[in-house]
Amino acid sequence: MGGELQNLVLDWSIALASLLYSHGVGMFIAQGTTRFLALFPVIYLFVSLPLNLYSMFCVGPTSFFMSWLGSFKLMLYAFGQGPLSSHPSLPLSHFISTACLPINITRNQKHPSRKITKKSPKDYTPRVLLFIIAIKMFDFKDHLHPILVTCLYAYYLFFILELLLAIAGWFARITVGVEIEPQFDEPHHATSVQNFWGKRWNLMVSGILRPTVYQPARTIFSYLVPERWVSVPAIFSTFLVSGIMHEMIFYYLGRLTPTYEVTWFFIVHGLWVGTEVVVKKTMDRRFDPPPAVTRPLTLTFVILTSFWLFFPPLLRIDPFGRACREAMAMAGFFKHGQQLSPNEYQCPLM
Repeated sequence: MGGELQNLVLDWSIALASLLYSHGVGMFIAQGTTRFLALFPVIYLFVSLPLNLYSMFCVGPTSFFMSWLGSFKLMLYAFGQGPLSSHPSLPLSHFISTACLPINITRNQKHPSRKITKKSPKDYTPRVLLFIIAIKMFDFKDHLHPILVTCLYAYYLFFILELLLAIAGWFARITVGVEIEPQFDEPHHATSVQNFWGKRWNLMVSGILRPTVYQPARTIFSYLVPERWVSVPAIFSTFLVSGIMHEMIFYYLGRLTPTYEVTWFFIVHGLWVGTEVVVKKTMDRRFDPPPAVTRPLTLTFVILTSFWLFFPPLLRIDPFGRACREAMAMAGFFKHGQQLSPNEYQCPLM
């Protein structure tokens, strides 16, 4: 673990130096192609950073924060768009935290782009209790139906992702002293798949994909498709790019030959969201089912397609067993200075 931690410090030190350079580029080079060419080596570096790492705890945040979100933010910054672009320019501390963390700083505190709900600790109590129950249920996983076991994995994934994003937001809040826009908005209340991805699930990603993929694709397809339907191929393009980026992260995590199941997961969802848009525009308000109907249907579609295409490649990586063993190896390293491989530990949950 000691060598892995050194590699992590090295990677993030290089990323920090690269962001200092990028901030300087923005001050001296006008937005456009020249700035993009000046930033391209940094973008390439960000995409390559996880190849120096192997631990789930190191690869996961680095690939998501830097290789995907960070590189996309820099592409937008090159053309004067996105969360890194501001007039006047962002202070260096805001620039770095926004570039390397999955956050979006609220520029207008009185009128934020999304309604910010401040949650008290009691709001998280049910989720923590469910997480504890899910862990306890693993003692009996050999007697549980495989679908139920996959549901437990799914809840672990959601809980850990929300926790990771909350920690990143908390860190930015205490170090930079700014308000952070929320990352989730009750995904289980989604009334359509479009509503789930666009307004409720991992909002930082949808906020980045919109200007980097959806809007340029919409402009390109406007020359080929009537204005009424131009959003449909633009939506599909956005989901396709999202699938490719998820495939990249899965490769970094497991170093397994890609099966493209994750990409197909997002292709299926892109086709479904495009269909929703066509139906809504064709039917207008004549087809408007109540939330009591649309919410369970939306969740059912998301869950079934996740079991079909998303979770199989994820579980082949063995993320939860590896994370457990790595946590024990890290604890052993800090407690005893042991340089043991995570594979030498037996996870009590697996």
